[in-house]
Amino acid sequence: PFDREKLLRSVSIAARKRPIEAAQLEKLVSGIQRQLETLGENEVRSGKIGEMVMEGLKGLDSVAYIRFASVYKDFREARDFEEFAGTV
Repeated sequence: PFDREKLLRSVSIAARKRPIEAAQLEKLVSGIQRQLETLGENEVRSGKIGEMVMEGLKGLDSVAYIRFASVYKDFREARDFEEFAGTV
C-alpha cells in the first residue's frame, strides 16, 4: 500500500542539506498522492511512483534528483553517477 510518510522521508533524505523548503517537499508528495488518486487504480507499481518523484525532484533541485535516482536506479559505481549526471 502507498505510504505517504515513507515517500516524504525518501524525498527528504534526497533533499537533505539542499536549499529546498519542507513545504516544497510536502507539495511534491501531495501532488504525487493526488496523481495516484486520479489514476483510480487499486495498485500502482513502485516504479511508477519512483518516476513521478524523479520528475518532481528534477524541477526542484538537480542534486536531490541525482541522489534519489542513485537509490531508485541502484547505482553501484561512480561511473553510474557520471553517466546519469550527464543526462541532467
